[in-house]
Amino acid sequence: MATFREEQIGARIKSLRIDRGLTLAAVAERTNLSRGYLSKLENSKSAPPVSTLASIAEALGVHVADIFANAEPTTMVTVVKKTERQASYRHGIEVGYSYSPLAPVFPKRLMDPYFINILPRAEKTHIFQHKGHELMMILSGKLELHIGDQEFLLDAGDCVYFDASLPHYGYALGGKEVEAMLVISAGGERSS
Repeated sequence: MATFREEQIGARIKSLRIDRGLTLAAVAERTNLSRGYLSKLENSKSAPPVSTLASIAEALGVHVADIFANAEPTTMVTVVKKTERQASYRHGIEVGYSYSPLAPVFPKRLMDPYFINILPRAEKTHIFQHKGHELMMILSGKLELHIGDQEFLLDAGDCVYFDASLPHYGYALGGKEVEAMLVISAGGERSS
């Protein structure tokens, strides 16, 4: 399996945008991101936060993990071995986390699963807010999670499901990283 590198994200976004005949201005209008920011991102060597990728993917009419894929897959089953995860790193900079897509080649996904590592307090708080729902299962560590005006302390084995249109952010506690599985859904019909 080919290794995906973080510096490929900007070029992939640009390729998807051009393939769809969209200008930077059109994507900027759809995402509420500035044209300048999008241009900088397309030429960047580092990945933006997942929430920004989700907004851009929606504007492009693709799933977030399609940004990590190089071809249109036809599989009905996808397996990502631990040793084959394609991580995009945010360690040591503003946001302070890394994420690895867990279904990067599954076509027409209804949700986007990720394995994430969250660092203790980052240099700067980035508040996420986007369409859809999120489900997060803490695998190891202790997380201080803020959703709207509520604060939650989550330990390994704890799970949270929430409307991602609420502002949200979190920090690892105890000086150790948090490992978690995160599933983002674009929303749609309610299932019971």
